Amino acid sequence: MGRALYRKHRSKTLDEVVGQQHITDTLQNALKIGAINHAYLFTGPRGVGKTSIARIFAHEINDIKYDDEAAHLDIIEIDAASNRRIDEIRELRDKVHVAPTSSKYKVYIIDEVHMLTREAFNALLKTLEEPPEHAVFILATTESHKIPDTIISRTQRFNFKPITPEDASKHLKHIAAEENIEIDDDAVSLIAQHGNGSFRDSISILDQLSAQGKKIYKPSDVNSLLGMPDEEIAGDIVQAIVDNDSARLFSLMQTLREQGIDVSLAARAISRIVRDSMINESLTLQKKTSIRLLKDLLPLSTGSSDFIALELCLLGVMELDDVVIEHPAADIVQEKPIKKARPKSPEVQEIQAAEKKEEIAPKADKKPEEKPTPIADDEPEEKSQSPSDDLSEVVESKNFSQETWKQLLDDMKGKHNTLYGILRMAAVSEEDGKIVMEFAFGFHKKRVESPQSSAAMRKFMRKYFGKTEYSSIVKKRDKAPDVKSKKMTKTEESSPDISSVSNIFGGAELLES
Repeated sequence: MGRALYRKHRSKTLDEVVGQQHITDTLQNALKIGAINHAYLFTGPRGVGKTSIARIFAHEINDIKYDDEAAHLDIIEIDAASNRRIDEIRELRDKVHVAPTSSKYKVYIIDEVHMLTREAFNALLKTLEEPPEHAVFILATTESHKIPDTIISRTQRFNFKPITPEDASKHLKHIAAEENIEIDDDAVSLIAQHGNGSFRDSISILDQLSAQGKKIYKPSDVNSLLGMPDEEIAGDIVQAIVDNDSARLFSLMQTLREQGIDVSLAARAISRIVRDSMINESLTLQKKTSIRLLKDLLPLSTGSSDFIALELCLLGVMELDDVVIEHPAADIVQEKPIKKARPKSPEVQEIQAAEKKEEIAPKADKKPEEKPTPIADDEPEEKSQSPSDDLSEVVESKNFSQETWKQLLDDMKGKHNTLYGILRMAAVSEEDGKIVMEFAFGFHKKRVESPQSSAAMRKFMRKYFGKTEYSSIVKKRDKAPDVKSKKMTKTEESSPDISSVSNIFGGAELLES
C-alpha cells in the first residue's frame, strides 16, 4: 500500500523543517549547548509541524537517527484523546522512574494534551514538579487555553505559527517535482491558499489531485476537486452586488447550485475577493458595505448553511427597491427582492415607469458645470436635476393646506419619484408652525429622513411654504390620507393580485394613479 505524501515527505531533521525557523533555531541551539529542559509545550494550529518537530527533537537529544517507520523503546508517544483518564497518567507516573533502556533520556510525547481530564492533569502536575533526571516531556496541543496554568508554568512554551502561502507553495512545488507531478503555478498557489496555513492539509490536497492521473493540473482542476467556485464566477457575484443587479446574482447562484459548490467554500471565495478589493481599491463597493458583507459572510464560511442563507446575505447589502422588509430583531431596514415577483400595485407601477422614463430621457438642457451633490454611503444616488428643479426661484409663500401640499407633490413627481411615492401615502398636517407627516410604516419614515431625501424635502418645503421645518412620525392612522382613493370591492379582495399586495403592506388601501 502506498504512503500518503504528507508522511512520505515529512521532515527528518530540524534543518528540513519549513516555516518554523524561530522554533527550530532555538531547539538547535539548546542541543549545541546541552541545555535540555525537562518539559516543553508546543502550541499552534493543526498541520504546522508540532508532532513532527517533537519526534525529531526526541531523537536528536538521544543522538538517534529519526526514521518515521521505526519505533524506539525510549521514545513513548501518548495520544491524550484516547488516554485521557487518571489511570493512564498514574501508569505513566509509575513507569517514568524506570531508567532508559539504551538512550540518555526517556522522552514522553503527549499529543492533544488538552484532552486530559482535570484529575489526569493533577496527576501529571506531580510528575512535572519532581521529574527524574532522565525524563523529558513534550506536550503538544491545538488548544492551549484548555491547559491549566500550573502545567504551562512548568514547561518551556513554543508557539507555532500558520504556514505562509509562500512557504507552502515552495514546499508543494518541491514535493511535486519529487513525485513527477506536473502542476500549474496558479494551481499550487490555490492549494496553498486553501490549506489555510496547514502543511498537512495542503499536501493532502496535492496527493488527492495527483490521483486523477492527468498530465498537468490547472486551477480549474483544484476548484473541481475542492468544490470551490471558479474565481471568475465569484468575481461576477461581487460585481453583481456592486451593480445592484439582483437578476444577475440569482443566475450566478443557480450556476453554483448546479455545479454542486459547497456554500461555505463559496462564502470564503466571495469574502476573499471582497477583502482583496478593499486592499486594492479595485471595486466601487463602499468600504462600509464591504465590511458589513465580510461580517455577514463569516458565519457562513465556517459553518453548515444552505444557498438561501448565502443569497439573503448577499442581497442584504444591495440597494433594492422592489420589496422592503423591516428587520425583525432591530431597528434596521434591509431591502431584499424575493425570488417570485409579487404583483405590484398601480402606484408602484407608476413610480417605476416614471423612473424608467427619467433614465432614458435626454438631458440636453443640463448645465455642463453642474456637479452631483455628495451623498451618504448607504443611499442610492439621485438623478441629476434639470433646470426646472432649481428651487432658487421660490413661489409665493403660502400657509399650509392640502391643496398646496398636492401642488408640492405634483412638482416633485418626475424629479424624485421614490420620495414622491412615499409622501403620497403620508397623512400631512401642520402643528405649531411645523409640517408633520404621519406614516403607517417605519421604513417610510426612515427613507424620508435619509440625508438625500432630507435635502430634497427642505428645498420643496421652502419653495411652497417658505419654511424648512418638518417632522415625520409613525402612527397607525384611523383614516386614510387625504388623497383620492377607493375601497377594494369584494371582487378585488378575492383577486390574487390585490391580495398579494395586501400581504406586503398590511390592510392598506389601493391608491389610484
